[in-house]
Amino acid sequence: MEVEVEVISSDTIKPSTPTPPHFRHYRLSFLDQVIPPVFMPLLLFYPQTAATSGFTQEHKSNNLKTSLSRTLTKFYPLAGRIVNNVHIDCSDAGVPYTEARSHCQLSDLISDPSPSEFIKFLPCEFGDVGDVPLAVRVNFFDCGGVVVSMAISHKVADGFASIFFMNCWAAAGRGGDGDVASPWLDGAELFPPREMAGFNPRTGMVKDPIVTKRFVFTASKISSLIDKCTDDSSPDPKRPTRIEALSAFVWTRFMASAHSENDPNKIYTILHAVNLRTRANPPLPDHYFGNISRIAITVPSMIDGPPKCYEIVNQVTAVVELGRDQCGQGLPLVRGVIRKVDEEYVRMLGEGDNHLNTLKERASMFTKGEMVSLNFTSLCRFPLYDADFGWGKPVWVSTAPMPFKNLVVFMDTHSGDGIEAWVNLKAEDMAKFEADEELLAFVSPTKVAK
Repeated sequence: MEVEVEVISSDTIKPSTPTPPHFRHYRLSFLDQVIPPVFMPLLLFYPQTAATSGFTQEHKSNNLKTSLSRTLTKFYPLAGRIVNNVHIDCSDAGVPYTEARSHCQLSDLISDPSPSEFIKFLPCEFGDVGDVPLAVRVNFFDCGGVVVSMAISHKVADGFASIFFMNCWAAAGRGGDGDVASPWLDGAELFPPREMAGFNPRTGMVKDPIVTKRFVFTASKISSLIDKCTDDSSPDPKRPTRIEALSAFVWTRFMASAHSENDPNKIYTILHAVNLRTRANPPLPDHYFGNISRIAITVPSMIDGPPKCYEIVNQVTAVVELGRDQCGQGLPLVRGVIRKVDEEYVRMLGEGDNHLNTLKERASMFTKGEMVSLNFTSLCRFPLYDADFGWGKPVWVSTAPMPFKNLVVFMDTHSGDGIEAWVNLKAEDMAKFEADEELLAFVSPTKVAK
């Protein structure tokens, strides 16, 4: 359905307590510096129920503003301004905050979600990051429902950190922020910033028309895909994880539809974003804020054409990054490269130079059209549905279209047992991908279960 959104107020929310002068200069880490300057969207959908009917729009508005202000005292870089991809001036300039009204029912909006419509609920354009680390919009509906949309600049936080901030804000809204851990804001100590001459973090951002579609995979279909990706001929078959199986399947359908005629002069890769917090030695706490994640790269063998699902998961290969093999002999392909993102990998990232050179080389290949990558990032098993501001948990949490071609974002369904795949492709590629019969045999209706 087409939705009209009317902005009814604009404000700037500042920390409730001024940031001390000695915290004024927040250095970006090396991992922050290499991230594209794009906003990451999260939309939280809250229906009006009998239990929450006593919370008026005015009450919700005041609560959201006050709790955001209190939360920014701990997350003070989000109220500052990014300077030259080097540091954040934590001057308490504040977070752009708008409120809007939509004359429709929230239930109608999510009965058959249209990703392109969700752009209207966002506080800003994705490619218009500028120097703002965070922007917020709260959308009120005639039925009493609310959509809280948050856009954090990827320059300052990864997905895990963004969700941690969101849940801290929600805890402050319900009065429990004293029990929430404060963020660790010293990523630059672990990953010191570098001179970035010759590297363009905007590589991958495109002006071509990008189409975003949402594909839903139920628990039973995912189980079938896991079976499909398990090599039963092996004497000791290893069943892949949900994400390993689903990403292998999506990649094979992407190749079969959009790249059915493989170019021998191109390199085809699969990229997975990997959380580094649990892979460092010693492990980093969950509340370590910033970009504490990197990419595991899989290069499937294309000698005999695109491999099948089970071959993607189980085939043995070698991928070189940071100057060493990322996949050891005998390790499955996808699982192997992810497993090689280990404490040694994290240590070498701290040194930075080898990884920066690799990024420059990969960016050059991408720009010249020599590399075709399908990029996967997963928010599954993250506490997406814990954000209770005092009027209940969200009935649904979603992302929105992003200006990156060949990007797939996995998110848990509300029930927690299914997975939503938000796929961003060029228009001509999406037309082929969404018509793929084998893909359609595994996807389910897009209606949000309530």
